[in-house]
Amino acid sequence: MRLKNRIRLIVEGVDSTYGSVFTLSIQFLIVLSLVTFSIETLPNLSASHRHILDLIELFTVVVFTIEYLLRIFIAKRKLGFIFSFYGLVDLCAIAPFYIITGLDLRTIRIFRFLRLIRILKLFRYNQALKRFKDALLSVKEELVLFGFIVLILLYLSAVGIYYFEHEAQPELFQSIFHCLWWAVTTLTTVGYGDMYPITAGGKIFTFMILTIGLAVIAVPTGLFASALAQDRKID
Repeated sequence: MRLKNRIRLIVEGVDSTYGSVFTLSIQFLIVLSLVTFSIETLPNLSASHRHILDLIELFTVVVFTIEYLLRIFIAKRKLGFIFSFYGLVDLCAIAPFYIITGLDLRTIRIFRFLRLIRILKLFRYNQALKRFKDALLSVKEELVLFGFIVLILLYLSAVGIYYFEHEAQPELFQSIFHCLWWAVTTLTTVGYGDMYPITAGGKIFTFMILTIGLAVIAVPTGLFASALAQDRKID
């Protein structure tokens, strides 16, 4: 039991030094994994570069596997964790590496960034702030969470349009990095028109992203406006 408690303090305890280091290390590996996954889609990669990317992926999967097993070990309800949102995300992020299915689910790892919200407990803010800052801080958790969700949507939008349009327009949608520009202009509803889908799947996907983009613009504005109005009432 003492060993399990120590592991729990490291894996789940962001209030401790070891817990913070562990959490930030995992977040770094998630970013590293997503970056290498995106680099793999670049054209004309040399064999040596692909070998390095494969080694990085092997290392990250081993670490994520150990972390997943540790979380099962310390869970009070093991089946409850396995079938929870985070448990399924963690499993889907490593399972394709061990099971040759042809499916690459590494993009699912980006959802694990939602755990980073727990680190906000480490920060303490000055209470003697002006009204504008008070309103901003009153919705800081919602805005930070929304910011992470927007980053997730941007990345998944780039991945989605890449798979829909890469074969049809390889010169425009060359890689996920190239598709990120399309994702930004589409999700923000700017739509410069320099990159647009021509396949049926790509057009349907673009419609969905445009619809989501309307909420992306409206939600943070509404949150801050509501908080500012509430702060004025208190004063």
